Amino acid sequence: VQLQASGGGLVQAGGFLRLSCAAPLRTFGSYTMGWFRQTPGKEREFVASIGKNGVDTEYQDSVKGRFTISRDIAKNTLYLEMNSLKPEDTAVYYCAAGPEILSQIAAATGYHYWGQGTLVTVSS
Repeated sequence: VQLQASGGGLVQAGGFLRLSCAAPLRTFGSYTMGWFRQTPGKEREFVASIGKNGVDTEYQDSVKGRFTISRDIAKNTLYLEMNSLKPEDTAVYYCAAGPEILSQIAAATGYHYWGQGTLVTVSS
């Protein structure tokens, strides 16, 4: 199953972007969903996650208060709203789907399905 991420682009520091992830999963509502990001030469890092209930969310400390993860079960779509963007947010962003219960929510290895990535570039 291939997830489809979109919404990346070039934005100035302080700007806003909204990423979307279409997830053609038969039981989308039963998955834990997450966003990760990666820059050249670095490991993929956790950004945010959301539980199947759409209420339980987790964020990397550096994005707390600026990013918001959400999901629309009726549309099988995951979102990441990014406000007050900083140059250090520049990365390829990936969406991912994992099992309902994840022992380590921030570990990329726990997620089974991934999108192809969408590039976010924040200029200073």
